[in-house]
Amino acid sequence: SRTGNCKIDFITLKLRKMRKIFFILLAVIYTTSFAQDSINLKIYRENIGKSYYLYADNEEFAPVSLEYSFTSENMSSSLADKSLLVIPAGKKKHQITELKAVDPNMGTKFNYDVYFVLGDVNTTAVKHDFVYSLPFDKNKKHIIYQGYNGLFSHHKAFSLDFSLKDGDKVNAARGGKVVSVITGNSKNCQTKECAKYNNRIVILHDDGTLAEYVHLRYSGSVVKPGEDVATGQLIGYSGNTGWSKGPHLHFSVYINNIDGTRTYLKTKFKVAESKTPVYLSEKHSYTNL
Repeated sequence: SRTGNCKIDFITLKLRKMRKIFFILLAVIYTTSFAQDSINLKIYRENIGKSYYLYADNEEFAPVSLEYSFTSENMSSSLADKSLLVIPAGKKKHQITELKAVDPNMGTKFNYDVYFVLGDVNTTAVKHDFVYSLPFDKNKKHIIYQGYNGLFSHHKAFSLDFSLKDGDKVNAARGGKVVSVITGNSKNCQTKECAKYNNRIVILHDDGTLAEYVHLRYSGSVVKPGEDVATGQLIGYSGNTGWSKGPHLHFSVYINNIDGTRTYLKTKFKVAESKTPVYLSEKHSYTNL
């Protein structure tokens, strides 16, 4: 690391939940730890005069929520401990905090942690009444293998498993911006350990909610991060990757929480079997209009 006026040290953090960074000002030392999932957030320090600034570059196509906590000796921070920041999508040099020595004649120490997740954790959807389209072609009919709070893998989650076969078309149930695409996996098994092999597409909606389409086949996406998609548009192909008993499409709408958990939302759909939108039920079949 380097010290001195206008010197910039860069750390690229590609992770999901928690990173710890420690440094002693005047003799700057960084240590970092990494997680499996990736969020492209770059955090770096700039020294100007007697002040130190922490900045973040959000390289994602969605906001990133960040919780900042710190301990210090003879240092002040313009951002309070345990503060929450939401960094807009694509935002460069977003200031996290300004650091100053309380007594410039004494040594200083500063440790900080940053916890961050994809999306705006301040998003509220108490009344989530958007009506979704079924995520497959019109006039097609599929059964719900596993419904809300399902016993196999939907514990405390409003998620749905549609009986799509390997190679069936997957369409966007709601329009939005593609913010994540992972389709490089080909493994699967029936235990949670294989969840890391889930191929998926994540779409950000205009109300801040996120939708994920999971278990896609290897190379099974026809969209890329940053693309805008419309309701009913083809986004990929169903498969059997990750934590899966067999080919199907897992679908859920959620809001990320800063602690890494999710708040799942019930979703109503328009279906041929009903004149009014309905919540889908396990073991029932539905036809797309």
